[in-house]
Amino acid sequence: MQLSPSAHIDTFCRDNLPPAHQWPELTFTLPELRYPQRLNCAVELLDRTIDRYGGDRPCLLSPTDVWSYEDLRRHADAVARVLAEDLALVPGNRVLLRGPNNPWLVACWLGVLKAGGVAVTTMPLLRPGELAVICELANVGLALCDHRFTDDLTAAAIPGLRTLIYGSQAPDDLVACAAAKPAGFRAVDTSADDVALLAFTSGTTGRPKATMHFHRDVLANADTFSRHVLKPTSDDVFTGTPPLAFTFGLGALVVFPLRAGAASLLLEKATPESLADAVAEYGVTVLSSAPTAYRAMLAAGKADRLKVLRRCVSAGEALPRATWEAFHDATGVRIIDGIGSTELLHIFIAAADDDIRPGSTGKPVPGYVARVVDDEGRPVPDGAIGRLAVKGPTGCRYLADARQQVYVQDGWNVTGDTYVRDADGYFWYQARSDDMIISAGYNIAGPEVEEALLRHPEVAECGVVGAPDEARGEVVTAYVVLRPGVVADDAKVEELQEFAKAEIAPYKYPRRVEFVDALPRTGTGKLQRYRLRAMAGDGALSLG
Repeated sequence: MQLSPSAHIDTFCRDNLPPAHQWPELTFTLPELRYPQRLNCAVELLDRTIDRYGGDRPCLLSPTDVWSYEDLRRHADAVARVLAEDLALVPGNRVLLRGPNNPWLVACWLGVLKAGGVAVTTMPLLRPGELAVICELANVGLALCDHRFTDDLTAAAIPGLRTLIYGSQAPDDLVACAAAKPAGFRAVDTSADDVALLAFTSGTTGRPKATMHFHRDVLANADTFSRHVLKPTSDDVFTGTPPLAFTFGLGALVVFPLRAGAASLLLEKATPESLADAVAEYGVTVLSSAPTAYRAMLAAGKADRLKVLRRCVSAGEALPRATWEAFHDATGVRIIDGIGSTELLHIFIAAADDDIRPGSTGKPVPGYVARVVDDEGRPVPDGAIGRLAVKGPTGCRYLADARQQVYVQDGWNVTGDTYVRDADGYFWYQARSDDMIISAGYNIAGPEVEEALLRHPEVAECGVVGAPDEARGEVVTAYVVLRPGVVADDAKVEELQEFAKAEIAPYKYPRRVEFVDALPRTGTGKLQRYRLRAMAGDGALSLG
């Protein structure tokens, strides 16, 4: 595939794209997907939106701030100036962003893109070891970090990393440096197929993969799922629970509202009760979350607070029909179920309004096509179980990773999900086809949790799988063999859980720990996770 001339002087990202023959086939079937060769998505989302709707309308809301579109442009331009003038950012440099969902994180993300950088947004819960791996893979040399989340980044001891904090009262804080800059910034004239962001996703080996997304990809998700399924207006108010480090959250809380001239309510932390109250208080009309949150808000007796909603989106895990029906009965709102992936950036199968069939994920979003295939990549008949394969304007491009050839086969993105398509073209989720655990919307690699637990001096062996759970979809369950003489009791369970929380992001810790004498293995010693999964579903372990 022929790429447009790049504006990146630092060519790391282009140099590490997969070979062209390993790319998925990209399709641009809608007129709105025909983008110009030169394109900076931050300019399109911010400056061009101001041109259409004006700059004085509300843009980013939080419990402490209200930023207009012009406020956000002023702050994003100032961040870009600091990066380019004070930190000598070279177009193409990767910039790690670390912080919770708030307006300044959005300003940093847009500022990086305007300056020609590549945004690498990370979960604030990540631990030093995880941050070190990300910075190594992405060759990160610069970080913008919320002042409350510097400890783990410092402890990661990343060679050559320069970190600028924001949100403190220090005189050299990014906010103070930005305030001293003159208004305006001439954005770097990036190519539509220059890399705008690296989004990391857990691999089943525990080694994360960096997915590479172009400037045009960022807009393509707004011009497919958001435009044709959500159908937002400039009067909408968006909010949700996914972090901006997740591409689900980036689209739902930044890209989609900005593309439509709407407002976004950013919440750093939200319990089910406080989320429902915020929906009512701010007049939220579009809510994005995982099934876990929708169930929890109903259980908290908050259904009446949610009736102002026009759209609800569920992604991150399968939406059970019972949850859909209970929410609809209580609120009158029809949840839009969707499946997306970090590799394709956002949702590519969904349905809304009268097209919804509860229990089904829906149909391919306009701009995408999907089919169910067998192990050889051949389409299977409707009603037969197979692997989900997708094509569209976005697709998988791993950064220098051999797993590219697993995800992309014969031009199709093969997502790792098992599906059935019915005679009417609706897709019905069956299961994950790998070792990923999906708990409350978080993707958690079992082997990564195993590695963390094995660092405990009293753990001899362990196997980690997902166990079915009504509230969370799955819960991380660890089967642990302790070293001789160690007492297996409730205190040891708690000790191992706290140890895991200190080693990896706390949402990955094993909520269930079972002590066993041995783990099921093949004759060659390979752990038989399928047996652990079967026993986790039954609530007991049998090694017979």
